[in-house]
Amino acid sequence: MGQDRAVDEECCEIVVTDADVERLVALTRTLVEERLVACGQHIAPIRSVFRWDGAVHDETEARVALHTRRSLVEAVVARAVELHGYDVPCVLALPLVGGNPAYLRWIAAETRNP
Repeated sequence: MGQDRAVDEECCEIVVTDADVERLVALTRTLVEERLVACGQHIAPIRSVFRWDGAVHDETEARVALHTRRSLVEAVVARAVELHGYDVPCVLALPLVGGNPAYLRWIAAETRNP
């Protein structure tokens, strides 16, 4: 159990949104190819309601849930911001509290050491 708990604490999910679905897919592919994330699960469309430049917007976007190591969060965020088209992209890291131990080990195996 102790080893699986360590893997739980090592993994996280990073959420990124973008109005351009294909740009988000390209971002995901780049992050997987660079071994910064093990995978990305896309959901489209999503509806985003937000305030920007003093106005409330109601727009369609896409969302990806990226699975990676917590130790790679800084690198993933930096790369996502670099490749994203927004001035202030949504890139949020969420901790995991558990999961399938075999899947969590797979995430660790498919991502590079920091």
